[in-house]
Amino acid sequence: MKFLRERLDNGLEVIAEITDGALSTSIGFFVKAGARDETDSLWGASHFLEHMVFKGTADISADEINRRFDWMGASANAFTSEEDTVYHAAVLPEQQLEATALLARMMRPALRESDFATEKLVILEEIRMYDDQPPFGADDRCRASFFGRHPLARSVLGTVESIEALTADAMRDYHRQRYAPGNIVLAATGAVDFAALVDSARTWCGAWEPQATQPRQTMPVAWAPRADSTLEHITRASATLEYAVRMTAGPAGHDEDRFAAKLLAAVLGDDSGSRLYWALVDSGEAEQASCHHHDYLDAGMFATQLSCDAGDVVELLERIEEVYRQATAEGISPAELEQARNKLAGRVVLVGERPRHRLFSVGLEWARAGTYRSVAEDLQIVENLGMDDVRRVLDCWPLHGSGSTVLAGPYPAEASPESLDESQ
Repeated sequence: MKFLRERLDNGLEVIAEITDGALSTSIGFFVKAGARDETDSLWGASHFLEHMVFKGTADISADEINRRFDWMGASANAFTSEEDTVYHAAVLPEQQLEATALLARMMRPALRESDFATEKLVILEEIRMYDDQPPFGADDRCRASFFGRHPLARSVLGTVESIEALTADAMRDYHRQRYAPGNIVLAATGAVDFAALVDSARTWCGAWEPQATQPRQTMPVAWAPRADSTLEHITRASATLEYAVRMTAGPAGHDEDRFAAKLLAAVLGDDSGSRLYWALVDSGEAEQASCHHHDYLDAGMFATQLSCDAGDVVELLERIEEVYRQATAEGISPAELEQARNKLAGRVVLVGERPRHRLFSVGLEWARAGTYRSVAEDLQIVENLGMDDVRRVLDCWPLHGSGSTVLAGPYPAEASPESLDESQ
């Protein structure tokens, strides 16, 4: 693999990881715009704007965008997260120029008032659908409780109230700020003609007006996770299962311990062969019991998820806490360490073999931190993880005790014992 980069005069960065023998090309525009960059009046604007980008430019209609991607045989899509908005396409190498040109032109959408009004109804329906289906918004509610005043507390979708109040002019202003060339990375992976990629960037993006880069929203002081425990309920009497989401603090994106945190999460809550799997899922007591580590620019968390019969939720949450307490007290075994390393290494290799998946690893890492790691370097990090690294995470970031929990489903709020909420 070969990594190349170049910066245009207006600040747009162009990067590529070129893989000899690759049979496809993946291209993406990575915009540093997500829920954390929004204010109360702009809550949900990043995700809404992602939809609007596909509504067309001044001279390309929404239908024409779809037809052009279809003609290329492209697999194209977009997503918005807490920290990024990404537009991507996977194509055959001979379609690199056309795909790059189309994606680049889409980055300057028309943002017509009529399209804005129509798409607003779509977004509002999406929010309502999200609240009406499992886990009934429990993850967003838990995020809000866990992060508190931190910008990461915001839901990516926004709220009905914030979307209804959003104006087209406010979105146009947000687009000018966040979609400035210095705030975007054009990334490509696989069979990439880098010289042609840079030429395309100059042709289609070189005239974008440079602007002062807008800073990411962060806390004025270092964020500290809450030291108490909270419990909230979302009552859905007609739900078949009870859903639980719990969040506790973990290493942030700048912390080297984030890699050991992901290994620990695999040991404790991977979807197969983990402690939670054998304790709760394999026995048939829970439909799902998992633990994952998520890292962001200035914060991190462990997210535990459980779905089960409502009558069992209290007992199973207490058993999950016991699994975490035992891990903190005794650590993990050498066999568990080796198994988790094998799992993580396998995922690194599988992702690395597909340019479409590799695009997100390369593009997001560069957009967030300005760093690049090859597949071999990722593998080396995984292979170097040891018992001491896991022990340090268990000591510094205990998964039991304090944290935020949200239950969603038919379980009655008044029945919750104090053991689930130390603050009650």
